[in-house]
Amino acid sequence: MSISGKKVALLIEDEYQILEGWYPYLRLQESGADIKVIGSGTKGSYESKEHYPMEADAAASEVSAADFDAVVIPGGFAPDNMRLHPEMIDLVKDAYESGKLVAAICHGGWMLASAGATKGRKITGYLPIKTDVENAGGTWVDEPVVEDGNVITSRTPVDLPDFGRAIVNYLERA
Repeated sequence: MSISGKKVALLIEDEYQILEGWYPYLRLQESGADIKVIGSGTKGSYESKEHYPMEADAAASEVSAADFDAVVIPGGFAPDNMRLHPEMIDLVKDAYESGKLVAAICHGGWMLASAGATKGRKITGYLPIKTDVENAGGTWVDEPVVEDGNVITSRTPVDLPDFGRAIVNYLERA
């Protein structure tokens, strides 16, 4: 499978879940995508919950949805930190509204809810965000990966192979 030439933004903030940040990064990179790590702009490097750093290539305020074919949101508590930065929410919202792929795993659904990308969509994620997704108009589904239009969601690290495959397959079709 090759998605050579596709540009993907991987959002990052402190307290990201290490596997949910690095697995999509490496999986999409090995499939040929050009990955850019996009942070909030508060610093140049963000630490996972396990204190493993990921360097940002740019701040959300320095890019736009038009620069990318997809936006990927890892989980952990990073999405809660991301929601403090309107530029990050706007990036997801703009990508979603322009029909580009937005993909989130675990707590990443919080960013989808904040960006208005859950309303009328089937969504999965880490069980504690179920009520947030439903309150934002989404329909909760307990499956390893859920694809609904231009939104792909997944639950936890054990679902990462399905999540990565779904993103690659979507980008191959796009």
